[in-house]
Amino acid sequence: MKILNIFLLLIAGFISANAQILEPVKWKFSATQVTENEYDVLMTANIDKGWYVYSQNIGEGGPVPTEVVVKPGSHFTLVGKNKEGGHMKKMYDEIFEMNLVKFSELYTVTQRIKVTDITKPVTGSVLFQTCDDTRCLPPTEVEFSVKLKPNANLNKDDKKEDKVGVNDDKPVSNQEEDTTDETGVVVAPISPPLDSSARQINEATLKGIYAINKIDLNSPVSECSIDSDTNVGKNKSIWNIFFLGFIGGLIALLTPCVFPLIPLTVSFFTKSSSTAKKGVRNAFLYGFFILAVYLLLSVPFHLLDSINPNILNDISTNMWLNVAFFVIFMFFAFSFFGFYEISLPSSLTNKASNAEGIGGVLGIFFMAITLALVSFSCTGPILGSLLAGALTSDGGAWQLTSGMAGFGLALALPFGLFAAFPGWINSLPKSGGWLNTVKVVLGFAEVALAFKFLSNADLVSHWGFLKIEPFLIIWILCSIGLAAYLFGWLKFPHDSKIKKLSPVRLGLGVIATVFALYLFSGFRYNSDTQTFTSLSLLSGLAPPVGYSFIHPKDCPQNLNCFHDLNEGLAFARERNLPVFLDFTGYACVNCRKMEEHVWPDKKVYHLLSNKYVVISLYVDDKEELPVAEQTTLYYSNGKPQKLVTKGDKWKYFQTQNFNNNSQPLYALIKPDGTLLNTPVGYTPNPDNYVAFLQCGLDAFETSKTLLGAK
Repeated sequence: MKILNIFLLLIAGFISANAQILEPVKWKFSATQVTENEYDVLMTANIDKGWYVYSQNIGEGGPVPTEVVVKPGSHFTLVGKNKEGGHMKKMYDEIFEMNLVKFSELYTVTQRIKVTDITKPVTGSVLFQTCDDTRCLPPTEVEFSVKLKPNANLNKDDKKEDKVGVNDDKPVSNQEEDTTDETGVVVAPISPPLDSSARQINEATLKGIYAINKIDLNSPVSECSIDSDTNVGKNKSIWNIFFLGFIGGLIALLTPCVFPLIPLTVSFFTKSSSTAKKGVRNAFLYGFFILAVYLLLSVPFHLLDSINPNILNDISTNMWLNVAFFVIFMFFAFSFFGFYEISLPSSLTNKASNAEGIGGVLGIFFMAITLALVSFSCTGPILGSLLAGALTSDGGAWQLTSGMAGFGLALALPFGLFAAFPGWINSLPKSGGWLNTVKVVLGFAEVALAFKFLSNADLVSHWGFLKIEPFLIIWILCSIGLAAYLFGWLKFPHDSKIKKLSPVRLGLGVIATVFALYLFSGFRYNSDTQTFTSLSLLSGLAPPVGYSFIHPKDCPQNLNCFHDLNEGLAFARERNLPVFLDFTGYACVNCRKMEEHVWPDKKVYHLLSNKYVVISLYVDDKEELPVAEQTTLYYSNGKPQKLVTKGDKWKYFQTQNFNNNSQPLYALIKPDGTLLNTPVGYTPNPDNYVAFLQCGLDAFETSKTLLGAK
């Protein structure tokens, strides 16, 4: 019953928190000098009526106790343990079924310190949980950084007395005071290990996570705005995926698993129906159910996306999942080459086929399912490409749904159209060896795409073996192999003898040859960037040109950049330059498009290389953090985030400070963390991007002028 009560309280709190933003506890931090070299650091919580915060000293099995951590420093030492105060209640709690010490309206924690250098701030964090009589909110962590200011009016006789009335009932002001240091950046402490492994999820340590206190998304320095292409880009991307899915469906129609079924199925509906009108209706209903089957396949990904908005991005950048995609695609490719057949278990197909005998609308629905199952050996690899492509793009589950809709629509349309216009069937080419040619061509495409996923794994894991040179060589070999096959120089198991090359086959062979030559041009040296030449058609597919054995570069376009926030901010402060924050990813397609097609623009490149300090933070970097920095912390909405890799760190930093978890995201800030203008995402128009950069630069110059005037 006790566990059930706690569970229900958390569920109620979760539902309430999602229905509205609840913040019943507001914290204030300050420091007061009490002796010549001693200060009291005071942490004060103002608690809304009806809510409670729990003492640091309560037993396990109930609410989360408050946990206060003061980061150790060479400029001070702790004097004894901290002291609690406020409106305290000691009582038996019927919900948690235990004796509890909790505080209402006012809660204070005071920690005395002995100071040797007052010029450095004292930093730390408070982890707490708050409940009312019906619900509990998830544990929340609040950081603090307190400046130490001497008290000029301190009397020598009073220096030994504690001047902080922790039990004072006087209401505390909710007005926040400036607790940032001169840089505006706080590096939070690492908490000591918790006594109980059951409470490990509540360890909210932030070592290596930087919280820029001055970032205010609602109040940038400048209100100047640009015609951002971010939303347009997302909508365009969804339509692009739909179009690619539609093309994939058309290709699937031309495979041996699907094409022969078209006239057979249409003939079945037209001949088995009592009237021609009913036959057309049933054929269109059959097509609708085909579309519905493929749409239903995307539903589980929406459930995953609703649980954790980052989960699809985590899946797409997962090292082992990308390796698995590589293996699966190679497996599909050799199936297309004709070395073996892939099919689902016959029992599954038989059950769906037997269900067709039900008749009516339900029978037609099971006919659609049967088509999806029996054609899997041909459609599976195409759907796999669609799935992987959607997961590695912005938009996640909705892009997958869009792609599935395009794929299902392309498969469904012929059945309805040919039923409505039976004469069109006579214009269809007869089944033959050309169907196998389609499969083999798809096999070469699968091999090329397989190495795209292996490249993702190599990039995020820093293996360093599939750089731009071997990647281009593999794609060149695939193109040459495809050309050799189309020209009839290369044979596979199910190929029939070629008496004469058809114009279509000859044309495709020429295209494959030209594409191989185009890939060779990727080895041309670009003197401006001191790298190989970026190939537009391979943006997001190939590794960055700077990821090279021969011409390695740490930053895109040979820019000077930082990959650590603290180092970059220190450099910017030293030179009094604005900061260009680049939230990016190794497996981010749109990030590569921006770096390879927008950043090289002369105006853009000039601003990035001369007017800004570029800090590129990779949210999918799988390099592990030092063990001491690996922890679990909470977003402002109470959701936990495990920090294991560098990517986890920057992903948390982006989401927590900018309320955005998609890449690319570009933010312009002052070295102290002040936001210069509104951040933007994917902006493929160079003129708009220049306007964005110039807007931030003008805001920075204006702020310097105002500061000088003061």
